[in-house]
Amino acid sequence: MRGGWSKTVAALGAVGLLAVSACGNSDDGGSGDAAASKDVTVFTWWADGGEKAGLDGLVSVFNTECKDFKFVNSAVAGGAGSNAKQVLANDLAANKPPSTFQAHAGAELGDYIRNGQVDDVSDLYKEFGLDAAFPKSLIDNLTVDGKIYSVPANVHRANVVWANPAVLKKANLDATKAPASVDAWIADMEKLKAAGVKAPLATSKGFAQEMVMEAVLLAELGPDKFTGLWKGETDAAGADVTAALEKYKKVLSFSNADREAVDWPDALSYVNKGQSAYTLMGDWVAAQQLSDKVPDSAYTYWPAPGTGDTFQYLADSFTLPTNGQTPDGAKCWLKVVGSAEGQKAFNTKKGSIPARSDAVATDYPKYQQAAMADWKAKTIVPSCAHGAACTLGQNDSILSAIGQFSSGMDVPTLQKALAAAVKPA
Repeated sequence: MRGGWSKTVAALGAVGLLAVSACGNSDDGGSGDAAASKDVTVFTWWADGGEKAGLDGLVSVFNTECKDFKFVNSAVAGGAGSNAKQVLANDLAANKPPSTFQAHAGAELGDYIRNGQVDDVSDLYKEFGLDAAFPKSLIDNLTVDGKIYSVPANVHRANVVWANPAVLKKANLDATKAPASVDAWIADMEKLKAAGVKAPLATSKGFAQEMVMEAVLLAELGPDKFTGLWKGETDAAGADVTAALEKYKKVLSFSNADREAVDWPDALSYVNKGQSAYTLMGDWVAAQQLSDKVPDSAYTYWPAPGTGDTFQYLADSFTLPTNGQTPDGAKCWLKVVGSAEGQKAFNTKKGSIPARSDAVATDYPKYQQAAMADWKAKTIVPSCAHGAACTLGQNDSILSAIGQFSSGMDVPTLQKALAAAVKPA
C-alpha cells in the first residue's frame, strides 16, 4: 500500500468550504426545516445492476439501524462516476453538499481535502471500532497528515480479465489460465483473429481503456516501477514506458471499433454473446454477471496477463462533507458502511470484498472468496483510473489523452501527456 500521496494533490477548482468545529457540520443539517433534517442524502454513481443491488443492501441495514433518519438516493449514472463527479463538483462549488458522497479512497480524496470540502472522521473510527476492524495497511493508505477522511465500504480488484471459454476454444486456447505475459496475450489474440473473431478484446470509452493501459504498464514495469510512476519516482518519459505503451497500442488494436460509443456493460455483453473473447474490467463484473443471471460456466476470469502476482486495488468510500446536510444521519450512514453487517450486505451483491479483517470468507460467493485470499497474499498496487493513485485533476488529463489516443494511436503524444499528468507539483 502507498502513503504520502497528499503532497501531490491538485485543486478541483471548486470553491473551498469553511470547516467548523469537531466534524465541522452544522447541527441543523443545513436547513431550518426539522422534517428535512431527517433526510440523509447519499450521493453515489451506483444507479444500475450489481452496483445498485449493493447500494440497496446498505440501505436495508441503514433502515434498520438508523430508524430516526430517511435515506434519500441521489445517485447519478455514469461509469466510474464520470458524470457524478462533475455534478458533485458543481454542488460543492455552490455550497450545496449532500449528507455524504461516494469517492474513491486514496489520492482522489486529496482534491476534496485540499479544498476543505470534507471533514476529519478519525474520531468516528475510534467510536465505531473501525481502527481495529480495518487492516493497518488500509488505514495507513487512508491517513493524510494524521487524519482520516472517509470510511471504505469495500475493496475492488481492477486487474481482472473476463473471458468466454467457448470463444477461446475456437482458437484452441486454454481458458483455465491467463497468458503468461502481454506478448503471450497478443499472440493469443492473433490466433483468435485468425479463427474469425473480429474483435478479440472488448472495451469501452474512457476509464475502461485507461484500465487496459494500466494493466499493460503494470505487467511491463513491475509493481515497484508502476507504483513509482504515479508518485513521480519512475520516469514517465523513459524508454521502458515507451515500450509498454507500444504494447498497449497493439493490444488496443484488437478491440471493437465502437469502443468510444459504448460503456463497460456493453463491452461485457460482447463477451457474453460470443462476439469477443475478453474484456478487462474490475471485479464489479462478478456482480453484474449475477444480476444478469449469466451462468458460471459461461465465463471465466484471471488476473490480467503478466500481473498475476499483484492485486491492483481501489476502494469505494463515503465522506462527511463540510457543512453537509443532516450530519447525525450522515454519521449513522458511515457507521453502517463500516459495520460488519453493512459490508456483508453490500459486498455480497456488488462483487467486491469487505474492507474489514474480520469478514468470514464462506459468507461470500466464489469470486469474492478467491479475491479475499489474493488481497492477503499478493503485492498491492493502486489504480490511477479509480482514484487510489491519482487525483481527479491528474486522471482527467489522462482520460483526455486516452480518448485522443483511441483514434490516432500516437504513442509519443500519449506518453507526453502521461508524463505531464504525473509530474510532481
